[in-house]
Amino acid sequence: MAAFETVAKLDDIPDEGCKQIIVRGDVVGLYRVGDDVYALGDVCTHEEAYLTDGDFDAEELEVECPRHGSRFNVVDGSVRILPATRPEPTYEVKIEGDLVLVGARSSEMSP
Repeated sequence: MAAFETVAKLDDIPDEGCKQIIVRGDVVGLYRVGDDVYALGDVCTHEEAYLTDGDFDAEELEVECPRHGSRFNVVDGSVRILPATRPEPTYEVKIEGDLVLVGARSSEMSP
C-alpha cells in the first residue's frame, strides 16, 4: 500500500474549485467542497484534456471536460456524460489539520 503524500494545503484549493497537482508521476485534480477533497485523474480518458481546465459542478460532484463535454463524477471517477466511456482513476485522500494528503490510486473501475 502506497504511503500518503502531502500535496497541498486546504486553503490552496478554492472551495467549490479545483487544483492540479502531480503525485507519484500522475497528473491529478483535487476538487474541494467545504472540508471534503476528492482526487481524480486529471487527463480525460477520451482525448487527453486537463479536467481541471473544465467546469466543476460542486453540487453534482461532477467535472466537465473542456474539450468535448464528457462529465465525470469526482467521487468515484464514473463517466456521467459521453463521449468518454472509460472512468477516471480516483485516489485516496485524507486531511490532517490544514494539509491535504493523497494516497493510493484506486483500481480501475469496470465500464
